[in-house]
Amino acid sequence: MVHDPHRNGPAAPGQVAASAAGGERVAKALARAGVASRREVERLIAAGRVALNGQLLTTPAVKVDAGDVLTVDGRVVNEPEPARLFRYHKPPGLVTTHKDPQGRPTVFETLPKDLPRLISVGRLDLNSEGLLLLTNDGGLARALELPATGLVRRYRARARGRISQARLDRLKDGITVEGVHYGPIEASLDKAREGPQGANLWITLTLAEGKNREVRRVLEALGLRVNRLIRLAYGPFALGALAAGDIEEVGPRVIREQLAEFIAPQNLPKGERAQWRQKPLLPSREKAPAEPTDEGSRRQPAKQSIDRSRRREAERPVKSLIRPASQATFSRKGRRDEEAETKPKKAYKAGWAKPKPKRSGSRPGGGPSAGPRGPRPSASPPRSSGARPPGPRPGGGRGRRG
Repeated sequence: MVHDPHRNGPAAPGQVAASAAGGERVAKALARAGVASRREVERLIAAGRVALNGQLLTTPAVKVDAGDVLTVDGRVVNEPEPARLFRYHKPPGLVTTHKDPQGRPTVFETLPKDLPRLISVGRLDLNSEGLLLLTNDGGLARALELPATGLVRRYRARARGRISQARLDRLKDGITVEGVHYGPIEASLDKAREGPQGANLWITLTLAEGKNREVRRVLEALGLRVNRLIRLAYGPFALGALAAGDIEEVGPRVIREQLAEFIAPQNLPKGERAQWRQKPLLPSREKAPAEPTDEGSRRQPAKQSIDRSRRREAERPVKSLIRPASQATFSRKGRRDEEAETKPKKAYKAGWAKPKPKRSGSRPGGGPSAGPRGPRPSASPPRSSGARPPGPRPGGGRGRRG
């Protein structure tokens, strides 16, 4: 296909018929160029939107040569770029189509705007989720969808109901549901959780056909109701750790190694790195490094160290102010005074001070002291009963003031 629309001018009536002798079909050429799928191209031709060398096409049974000019809605179709492939984690609630007649949100409306026009490899229904392959090469998409290609699809389904592994093993021989025959399916029962209204089952299924709603219809035929369906892998490509709604381009080297038999040699990508990389959708996914641009930012580490010390001080457990009797304590001089902690203290009467050590000698006023020294009266007024009369103490000596 040539980029210049005025190269040959308007085509003669017999020019389209002459081009049917060689080349490739127009639907395949437009699909390979990433305009639309083959079925969509046929609808575009029926609507009178596709022209070859300036003449509108009325049938898709036309072949295009290397020197022909194809236009869609008056715009020249460029030469197809090398094949590109993307892994996309489809979340539930999106329709796998470019335009939905019912106005529901579609997969392609949520893709980044800087991507080329992409076509899905197969489909996932509205409530299904998981891996969806997208490509700009319609021929590659068609080749990967065909059951004859033999690419294995792996799903994980959560269903409600009861079933045994023996019944699932019968799917290896295929099953016919409402007149539609489905090929061999490998199914393994992963987990069953009993519930009030039945059991929740997790089943892993591996199949190679991928017909419309195949997993759901097969499990419903076994008495199970699927309430969640996740596609884990499609051929050599797996969902991996790709988050819901994220898209990632497959590298050119992987495409050459895995899909070279499905791509024309002139359309094989070159190089080692992918052309497009997704930017983080949320600011929290990528933390910008701190850039010390002024003097205040240099003081930040010191402030952080102060904050850390305060935080450690706040998190430090509060020690008990009452020490157990068995715990040894030390005075300022380093002496051990366990005895001071363990020795029981005497109870004294209210209003009397602690006894003082006995001192030798006599007190002023004469008179021997009778027996050991008793407790001194407190500063409060003497009591009427049992109080010593005022005056000098017998036995001499200088008494101490209370």
